[in-house]
Amino acid sequence: MERRKVIKGIASAAGIICARPLTLALGQDQTSLEKSSFALPIRGMANKGGRLVQPIQLTIAHAGTEATLVVRADHQEVERRVLSSGTHTFNVYVDPAETARQVLIDYEIAGNSDSAEVRVEPVRKVQIFILPHSHHDLGFTDLQSNIEAKQMANISKGIELARNTANYPPGARFIWNLEVLWGADLFMRTKTAPEREELMSAVKKGWVAINGMYANELTGLCRPEELLQLFRYSTELGDQCGVRVDSAMISDVPGYTWGTVSAMAQAGIRFFSAAPNYFDRIGTFMVEWQDKPFWWVSPSGHERVLFWVPWTGYAMSHIMKLDTMWVNKYQARLDEVGFPYQISYVRWAGEGDNAPPDPEICEFVKQWNEEYEWPRLSISTTSDAFAAFEKQHGHQLPELKGDLTSYWEDGAGSSALETRMNRRASERLTQAATLSAILAPPAYKKADFDAAWRNVLLYSEHTWGAWNSVSDSENHFVAQQWQVKRQFAVEAENESNRLLDEVLDAYGSDGDSSNVDVHNTCSWPRTEVVLISKERSLGKDHVKNEHGISVPSQRLSTGELAFIAENVPALGSASFHLSAAAPHAPSVRVTVLDGVLDNGVVRAKVDSKNGNVVELMSSRNMHNLVDTSSSEAVNKYLFLEGSDVSKVSTSGPVRIVIEEPGPLVATIRIESSAPGCLDLVRRVRLKANMGWIELSNTVNKKRAPLNPHPGKDAPAVEFAQHGSKESMQFAFPFAIENGQIHIDVPLAVMRPEIDQLPGSCKNWLPVGRWIDVANAEYGVTCATLDAPLVEIGYLSATMLGSQTHPEIWRRHIGPTQKFYSWVMNNHWGTNYRAYQDGPIEFRYALRPHGGYKPVDASRFAIGMSQPLIASAQGQRSRMALKLRIDQEDILLQECKRSADGSAWIVLLFGAAGESRKANLTWTDDTPIKVWRSDLRERPLEQLGTQVEVPAWELITLRIEALNT
Repeated sequence: MERRKVIKGIASAAGIICARPLTLALGQDQTSLEKSSFALPIRGMANKGGRLVQPIQLTIAHAGTEATLVVRADHQEVERRVLSSGTHTFNVYVDPAETARQVLIDYEIAGNSDSAEVRVEPVRKVQIFILPHSHHDLGFTDLQSNIEAKQMANISKGIELARNTANYPPGARFIWNLEVLWGADLFMRTKTAPEREELMSAVKKGWVAINGMYANELTGLCRPEELLQLFRYSTELGDQCGVRVDSAMISDVPGYTWGTVSAMAQAGIRFFSAAPNYFDRIGTFMVEWQDKPFWWVSPSGHERVLFWVPWTGYAMSHIMKLDTMWVNKYQARLDEVGFPYQISYVRWAGEGDNAPPDPEICEFVKQWNEEYEWPRLSISTTSDAFAAFEKQHGHQLPELKGDLTSYWEDGAGSSALETRMNRRASERLTQAATLSAILAPPAYKKADFDAAWRNVLLYSEHTWGAWNSVSDSENHFVAQQWQVKRQFAVEAENESNRLLDEVLDAYGSDGDSSNVDVHNTCSWPRTEVVLISKERSLGKDHVKNEHGISVPSQRLSTGELAFIAENVPALGSASFHLSAAAPHAPSVRVTVLDGVLDNGVVRAKVDSKNGNVVELMSSRNMHNLVDTSSSEAVNKYLFLEGSDVSKVSTSGPVRIVIEEPGPLVATIRIESSAPGCLDLVRRVRLKANMGWIELSNTVNKKRAPLNPHPGKDAPAVEFAQHGSKESMQFAFPFAIENGQIHIDVPLAVMRPEIDQLPGSCKNWLPVGRWIDVANAEYGVTCATLDAPLVEIGYLSATMLGSQTHPEIWRRHIGPTQKFYSWVMNNHWGTNYRAYQDGPIEFRYALRPHGGYKPVDASRFAIGMSQPLIASAQGQRSRMALKLRIDQEDILLQECKRSADGSAWIVLLFGAAGESRKANLTWTDDTPIKVWRSDLRERPLEQLGTQVEVPAWELITLRIEALNT
């Protein structure tokens, strides 16, 4: 099914076909709506005999024998010709209009006459770049395997069309823009050598253009390394083809996380063509940003990309035809918005999504440019169009700094289990790469890691399922697409586990299960509780460190052995020995009594009636951090059917048991019924000596009612828009006077409202690893390990089905110390899942602290997301990374062996919000050479061993250890 038919069906059901915003989007001015019988002004400027003139197209019907036609404009004769019998279309010309004016056109022929008054508008002397591409939906209208075949075929068709038009005048020659690169990647991995060579040759000739993104990604779902991986393949393909890739396209998706700018900078990308869906679930994004180019500045302020949303996003070819009327409409649109520049651009994506190249555009552009001097049309690459615009107008553009908070990430809550799997896989892959560097470099197999990252990226790609995923959820077509989509997350998890295990297998050599090594993949020393499986630790409850000193341990109800691994060195390991002696207790035990957990550092209380956390205190500040007013508390379960928040419900009566009594680990288990669930199990856990509590909420989801009228008819579509809609939240209200919320997003930290650019989504916000509420004296950091969405202040994620009117979206986020983790929903009427069921765990950790320090929040949340890793005792490779970073405020994002095998790639991030300097050394004093690098891993600029990392900046280093 073509996308235009899908859109029409969805829009019709939602009652939006005739909505005013759609009419305005088409840019129809009065001229284009006139119903003149024979005269139509064309907003083009022609050169006739050295004189610039403006055409008016006449269509005149004449019956009878040949006769002489006389045409006058404002009573002055402008044309005289002999017409035969029939209908004739031709142009007459008038002086160019400097301002809009009315022109009277009249004609006489064989005793017949007619007249019409037409409005002649000034012609814009603008160059309009046309960017041909195909919108890559991996599914939706067809099965993914068929889409893959289509997109590979589109590459070959684009090359053929470019070859066939290579002798056309410049600007009319066909160029095929690779919107995103998963299709090209598949082409290069599966096609024959001659076909691959043909593509590389076409890129070198400029027939095919590489754009930087791997997929049309929901960037708000990305972990930092995933965001970088989004652009990695473009650097590799560019190198293969011998071209520089400096542009990126994204289509359909409205909104992009702030760190996208930083990630683009690492890939050498300077130009960003963003072309969202132009009407549905986009808030005010298009209202704010259509044809309003600006420099989007990175969080550090040191990088920027030219950001530009074209008129109608990527859908122009879905709703218009490229002809003279389009030229009129386009200039009317530029007039309407007061477009001040002499260069513009549009996207041209063919007939629907995954469409083949449109050969007609070359013929029209060729014909237009031969006849008219202005506007000038030019088929182009993204890079060439944006470079031309930058050269002429770049100095005129505003610089804007902030998050373009995205809208469509809410759909990830329709498959919460798979979203959880993908988040964990991303973190695990990052850890596995770093672990291979510090333990066993030969275990790092780049091709295997690339394949695993490909699965992570394609799960976060915006196409979740079929166009009828909600209106006909049990259809085999729908089920097939979901299985493919789900498999991306499954394979990402499986591959990340396998790659981590392979690193540990390459390292471990001691068959004695009594000896355990614990590894730290972070750049700061860590003290945490580590778990050893029941099988590995059976009969061995006592633990000593490598100095022979007993460390606290406890056998858990699961059979696992827990012990404290103290001061595991940064990017290093510590060894422990298990024995059959009695466990050693911590000097200060964690206690649990009457619902109160206390370890002398943190105290938390669980309400015996409802299981909510009603007290959270720190020994440094005995202020209760939980706001229990308005009948709320931390970790309160909320379930909303429909959109009326007055009808929100919560969990039922509770059964509370002590699952782990201490002295090292204490856990309270809270069981209850809950609306929307078969049951709900919440756990609150506190560990000795640790400064945080951990929450685990296992929701045994009940399937939402199915569509009673599946199919394509109106009741089916109506149900898809509004039927069985539900959402699930956990509350986090905090009593922190004048507390400011900060949200971790990949490669940035943002404050709701303050750091959001206009057009951003405010009904819900994606969150990376943590969200913090604090004032200058005290606060709390919440690490969210599995759920990527929050609502700020109140329940505002109530937008059901198709939503096309900008004015109904939330416009403002006021000061607040309350947020809700939005863990599940089925609010969409298409693409995303209609229901989900079964047990799903959502984990959080709450850490009370003093004043706000972003680097402390990041260290805490990274530690929760990338825990210490236990393995059999082994031998560290003599080739291993031996890096020491002496500044803990600079965080290591990842380190790995370079693709050429001759250096280490180290990514550092300025997470403190202030510039910091770090001394880099090798622990064995081996001399090193340090280069600034990028995603291509090139040695760009040699640095000293003291490296400055500015606030919020990502620095990629290439480090060579000499004499090794």
